[in-house]
Amino acid sequence: MASFVSASAAAPELSVVVGLISGKVADLERCLVALAAQQGAPPFEAIVPFDAPCAGVRTLAARFPDVQFVPLEGVDTAAARAGGSREHHDTLRTLGLRRARGRVVILTEDHAHAEPRWCAGLLQGLADHPRAGCIGGAVECGGQGMLAFAVWLCDFGRYMNPLADGPAWYVSDSNVAYRREVLEEVADAWRGDYHETLVHGAIAARGHELRLTSKVVVWQTRSGLTLGEALRERRVWGRSYAGSRVAGAGAGKRLVLAALTPLLPFVLTWRLLRGVLQKRRLVGRTVAALPLLLLLSTTWAIGEFAGYVTGRPR
Repeated sequence: MASFVSASAAAPELSVVVGLISGKVADLERCLVALAAQQGAPPFEAIVPFDAPCAGVRTLAARFPDVQFVPLEGVDTAAARAGGSREHHDTLRTLGLRRARGRVVILTEDHAHAEPRWCAGLLQGLADHPRAGCIGGAVECGGQGMLAFAVWLCDFGRYMNPLADGPAWYVSDSNVAYRREVLEEVADAWRGDYHETLVHGAIAARGHELRLTSKVVVWQTRSGLTLGEALRERRVWGRSYAGSRVAGAGAGKRLVLAALTPLLPFVLTWRLLRGVLQKRRLVGRTVAALPLLLLLSTTWAIGEFAGYVTGRPR
């Protein structure tokens, strides 16, 4: 079993930053239990940045005394969480990246729990591929019910196994390991708020590979999620994606993209269906979820429209 390294110990080889998405104590506890059970990995530091609405997670410090619970100070995130905004997630990730001391920095989320050799697999993947600036793994569905499945498919369907091992255009911030020196090269992309697409685009622009491996898996388990919460997430995350994508773009480009958003619900839903057909997995479950997937994709498109029109992610 791997052991956690306290903040007062010497800098470890590896840091794991856990982003709070649900902010629920039970979700984070499941995640930390899986981290404590890691096999074949060196001792590592586990960092959990939290904001005021999620301060209850600090009750886990008695069970995990070496986990670093780091409060986000000077930022009022209560309104963001109440409105389903994702900006606090990105700010918390940045706080964790700044705090991490390891030569390799891994990102995951509280509603994801890892397989036993997750850390070891990501470290080995970077060791085997010197050109890789970061390496990501598979994200499988651990939730029960149609809504949990549909939300997982929207968020992580492209990362379900079987994955094509090798260079990739995308890796998920729920299951990714970075070389520290590469993170420092692209620090301008994450020092404000961490946005997956901007950070990974900057890494690729510097000539580093993004890689995927099918051998390293986390399981996403969204427990207690309601339809209203899921739809609110789709809207604000769609806006965050679009606003970040067109940062600095002219009004003409933004309006063209906004005009195309009515097509998005059908395009996004077809991509999800095509993905499961290509991988020959979960086809029946996906067909049954098509009305819900179309609803979630429509709400995402509304968010993208707002992001393109305003040019702002929030």
